[in-house]
Amino acid sequence: MDVFEAIARRYSYRGDFTDAPVPRDELKKIVQAGIQAASAKNEQVASFVIVDDPSLLGQVTDIINKPVCRTAKAMIACVADPRAVMDEVSFVAEDCAASVENMLLAITALGYATVWLDGALRYESKAQRVSQLLGVPAGKHVRILLPIGVAAEPGTQREKLPFEQRAWFNRYGG
Repeated sequence: MDVFEAIARRYSYRGDFTDAPVPRDELKKIVQAGIQAASAKNEQVASFVIVDDPSLLGQVTDIINKPVCRTAKAMIACVADPRAVMDEVSFVAEDCAASVENMLLAITALGYATVWLDGALRYESKAQRVSQLLGVPAGKHVRILLPIGVAAEPGTQREKLPFEQRAWFNRYGG
C-alpha cells in the first residue's frame, strides 16, 4: 500500500478486535515508523513502550477503561519527554504527534486498526498510573496510547471537509 492509499484508508477504530495476534516483527515495523518521524532539532523526545503481554494489557485496560482496549492484542505507548530543546521551548507535542501519525499510517498499511487515545489519559491521573505501570522514569509520561489489532468490523474514514474549505494558495480564504 502506498502512502496516499494509507492516508485515504486510515480511520479511528473503536470497536472490538479479532483474536488474530499482532506479531512482534510487525509491532517493531510500526514503532520504527514512529522513530523515523520528524523531530524538533532531532532531539527525539518521543519514545515508545510496546505492550503485548496479556496480563499487562489487562492492567492498562483497567486504568484506561475504554472498550477498544479490552480486545486489543497490543498497545503502543508514546512516552513524552517534555524537556526544552530550543532555548526554553519544548516541542514534545509536535514530536509525539509526528511519531504517532507515522505509526497510524504504518498500522493501516499492515492491515491493522487503532485509535489515537490521548484525552482518556488526561483525567483521574490515568497517564501517571499507566506511566508508573510501564516503568516510565520520572520527568517523562505516557502521552498517547494506540490499542492495536485486526478490526472485527470494517470501518471507513469519516468524511473530511473539501480541500477548498480548508486550504488555499497564497492567502487564507483564497
